[in-house]
Amino acid sequence: MTVVFREATEADVPAVLALLRDDKLGVTRESNSADAYLPTFREIAADPNNAVIVGELDGAVIATYHLTFIAGLSLRATRRAQMEAVRVASHMRGQRVGEAMFADAEARSRAAGCKLMQLTMNKGRTDSARFYQRLGFTPSHIGYKRDLT
Repeated sequence: MTVVFREATEADVPAVLALLRDDKLGVTRESNSADAYLPTFREIAADPNNAVIVGELDGAVIATYHLTFIAGLSLRATRRAQMEAVRVASHMRGQRVGEAMFADAEARSRAAGCKLMQLTMNKGRTDSARFYQRLGFTPSHIGYKRDLT
């Protein structure tokens, strides 16, 4: 099984949205309408430090992640890669797609000059936490969010 990772196109937005909705948290917070996501997708696609990546298997989108490169002054001006919206189709979990996805993200991050990869996750995603730690990520920080609506 070879999953091919590439930058998403506008035509991939419905498939990405389906992956975002393909779990107990996403189904409650994502819309069914891809049209509502298109302006934001276009903004991401136009930014050289942002990309939505999809993983394809036999022509079907089965994985996605959003990668952002961040310049910062801390940690001796370390450029970092932030991963968001990490998803693998539920029927493909446990088949090493996630490992391939993170290898792809790491290669893209290194190519962009990043020295650090980081991500946040919902505390309820205990399976994800074990997976990230197995890949070498450490739960080193506590994150906070504030709704501005």
